[in-house]
Amino acid sequence: IKLYVRRVFISDDVSELLPKYLSFTKGIVDSDTLPLQVSRELLQQHAALKTIKKKVVRKVLDLIKKMADDEIACNDPETEEDERPSEADCKKFDKFYSNFGRALKLGIMEDSNNRGRLAKLLRFHTSKSPDKLVSLEEYVARMKEGQKEIYFIAGKDVADLEKSPFLEKLLKKDYEVIYFTDVLDEYLVQHLVDFDDKKLSDATKDGMKLTDKDEKEKKREKQLKAEFKDLVTWWKTTIGEANIQNVKVSNRLESTPCIVVASKYGQSANMERIAKAQAFRDDRSAFMAGQRILEVNPRHPLIKTLKEKVEADADAEETKSFALLLYETALLESGFQVANTKEFSSRVYGLVKEQMGIESLDVEVDESADDDEGDDDEDAEDEELDVQQLMEDFDMEKARKQRAGVPDDDYYEDDASEHDEL
Repeated sequence: IKLYVRRVFISDDVSELLPKYLSFTKGIVDSDTLPLQVSRELLQQHAALKTIKKKVVRKVLDLIKKMADDEIACNDPETEEDERPSEADCKKFDKFYSNFGRALKLGIMEDSNNRGRLAKLLRFHTSKSPDKLVSLEEYVARMKEGQKEIYFIAGKDVADLEKSPFLEKLLKKDYEVIYFTDVLDEYLVQHLVDFDDKKLSDATKDGMKLTDKDEKEKKREKQLKAEFKDLVTWWKTTIGEANIQNVKVSNRLESTPCIVVASKYGQSANMERIAKAQAFRDDRSAFMAGQRILEVNPRHPLIKTLKEKVEADADAEETKSFALLLYETALLESGFQVANTKEFSSRVYGLVKEQMGIESLDVEVDESADDDEGDDDEDAEDEELDVQQLMEDFDMEKARKQRAGVPDDDYYEDDASEHDEL
């Protein structure tokens, strides 16, 4: 930003006039309130500078909003032909957002005064619009009747999120879910907790509520919780309090037997992945493991069978192993990492062994291989002896020639080939 005072050039780079997230902006500011004879240090402390900064930020955001409004008008079929922006103007915001969308997300975190304006400029993919970016205003406009929360899920990419087990009940009930695929999105939602009086709700965390339940569905859920109370209590004890905070009956699963969700104020699996990739991260994996919750699907055959086995014999090692295997599989499917991969793989191999009818997984010792190793050792010893004998013969010949008075140079010249060979 270049600064002029009454059309007199003062500075060609006044970074104080714009916040860091708008550092891509170029422009000229001409002020009538600033004094002409002022140093750069005094200029930074001048009271008028804050007012100028506020107006410049507002002006830049208005220009960005104008591009966004042009895009919306172009996509609206009800827009009159004479009011429709040009084709070049229709593409401006899409190009701008692809280059500087992350800057707007940084603005959400840094600029609390303009957070509402910036939130309206954000664009995301959703479950109903996986290919085209949509605004939060568009999402709110097509929310279901009675929906009080904006549902979102964060992950690596859209293709991965579309298959997430966390969305089974939401998608079945025709709720639209926002896909957060940018690394900054996890930090974004920590500052943007609501939009248009609608709270943002993470589909991978505990406490997600569906608002369209009827009395029959609520009564059925209450019965299932009472029916599976003993199972979830036993399962929590089997896993251990150091690895799990709670085990509960899920209201978000359809075809998956169980999943692991983060506690309401814990880290999601995607956030843990991002944190572990940082060079100077704070290792709190042990603490975060204890903030997870296992949610089980009471209608799934595996969970029903496990319940019957626990009722028959809760202390059976086979039943405990089966429960731990289900838990560790849910960890992987939910995006977390298994703490002890050796034990997990052993349980998987044991299950495969039973299915294939194998009596034992012990590996047979190959005796012929041992015999071959013995022969190789003997050959190596014989070769070592041969070399040693050659060295002794060489030393004896050297001593004989020295007694005969042969000079050392002649000796080395005559026996150079033999010396090199040894």
